[in-house]
Parts: sequence; structure tokens; C-alpha cells
Amino acid sequence: MATGEGACAFSRVWQRYRSHVVALFVSLTITALIVIFRRELADLAGYGYVGVFLISLLGNATVILPVPSLAVVFAGGSVLNPLLVGVVAGLGEPLGELTGYMAGYGGSAVVEQRERFQQVQEWMEQRGFLTILVLSAIPNPLFDLAGISAGMLHYPVTKFLVACWIGKTAKAIAIAYLGSGLFGAVAPWFG
Repeated sequence: MATGEGACAFSRVWQRYRSHVVALFVSLTITALIVIFRRELADLAGYGYVGVFLISLLGNATVILPVPSLAVVFAGGSVLNPLLVGVVAGLGEPLGELTGYMAGYGGSAVVEQRERFQQVQEWMEQRGFLTILVLSAIPNPLFDLAGISAGMLHYPVTKFLVACWIGKTAKAIAIAYLGSGLFGAVAPWFG
């Protein structure tokens, strides 16, 4: 009888947390694959706008170890149209950030910086859209905490993506133009 009750209790718990477990598993799997194949990802930069999109998407999909996707945006702005590089990266980056959101939604995200996380979570509770917008518009390590917090708070994913898209597109355009201007100013010196 006890075995049947235990199985029934497990079934109720599984039904309740199944989507959380799946979200966390997908997030961690994507992060692991990106870390394992990081050298192959660097080769994508040679594919122009498609490469910028893919590296931006995959670079922002890592929750634990960052992939320097902004370096590709910076360099891409020097050889491609910087506005288009920024827009393309701005489309890929928010999609990649869904892994952090899913890890938070799964409720099992490991957050090492508890104090910072609590501060970001307070910001998210007070002004979620603005928090995501501002933190996504500037390069900083706090955005992953905002994505995790948004997921934990079950912040609407469409609002998360829109705020993230606006901020990340503005940042990517600025960095692509910075790359364009810097390489444009230095290129004549190197022939």
C-alpha cells in the first residue's frame, strides 16, 4: 500500500513540476553544447549576416559561460553594413536569452550571487519591462540574473522578448557602428 501511495505522490509532483524540469534540462543542454562546440561556433563568423545571427543567438544562450558574441558584432560592423549587423544581432540575442528565462521558469536555476540576484529580482517585481530593457541595452553580467528572475516570476515571455529585443538591438547597433568607426579610422594605417 505504501508503494502505491508513494507512486501516486511522485506522479502528482511530476505533473506539477514537469515543465520546470524540461525547461531547466533544455537550458543546461544548450549551454553544454555551446561550450563543447565553441571552436566550431567561431567559424560561423565567416558567414556574414547569417553568422552574426547564429553567433548572437548561441552566444546569448549560454547561462553559465559567456560566449563573446559582441566581438563578432563589433568585427561584423567593420566589414558589413553596421545597421544591418546590429539589427540581425538584435534579433538573435533575445532568442538566445530564452535559455536563462527557461532556467528561471524551471525554478532550479543556480544563482551564485544571491545578493545581486535579490536586487535584480526586486527591480523585476517593481518595473520588469524597464529592468529588462535597461540591462539588455548595456553589456553587463546582470542581464542573466534578470532573465532568470523573469522566468522565476513567470513574467510574460512576450514582454520579456520585446524589452530584450529593443535593448539588445540598440546595444548591437551601437557596437557595430563602433566597430565600423574604429576599423574605418585605423584601416588606412595598415593599408
